[in-house]
Amino acid sequence: MLTGRLSVEAQPWLADHVVLGRILMPGTGLVEMALAAGEAAGCATVEELTLAAPLVLPESGGLQVRVVVGPHTDARRTVAVYSRPENAGDAQWTAHASGFLTETAVVAAAEWGEWPPVGAEVLSVEAAYEVFRERGYGYGPVF
Repeated sequence: MLTGRLSVEAQPWLADHVVLGRILMPGTGLVEMALAAGEAAGCATVEELTLAAPLVLPESGGLQVRVVVGPHTDARRTVAVYSRPENAGDAQWTAHASGFLTETAVVAAAEWGEWPPVGAEVLSVEAAYEVFRERGYGYGPVF
């Protein structure tokens, strides 16, 4: 089990990921936590990770976080990511993600080939962040 604390004060870059007015831990962050726990347990790969609930960060204060790796079963281990408000006493842990870790490294199945593909059309993305903002997504400079 790995434990830690997340907060906007300690990790200000997290405030750069806002969805519908709430600061969310990006899904890739949950993958990174699972991968770190897997590496500590001798597993090189996150085989699968299913997101169950968003990890919403408070604007002040923080969250206790724990990543739990289960025992070996069929050449893989389970992994789960949980959080709860800090200083919450015996408050329930919220499950945010669960999945499987393996000891086997992933090997690329195929090559990408020519990029961009023949006939691809270049599209402007200059207005993309404005469109995201209009739809409730706030991405700061880190994103």
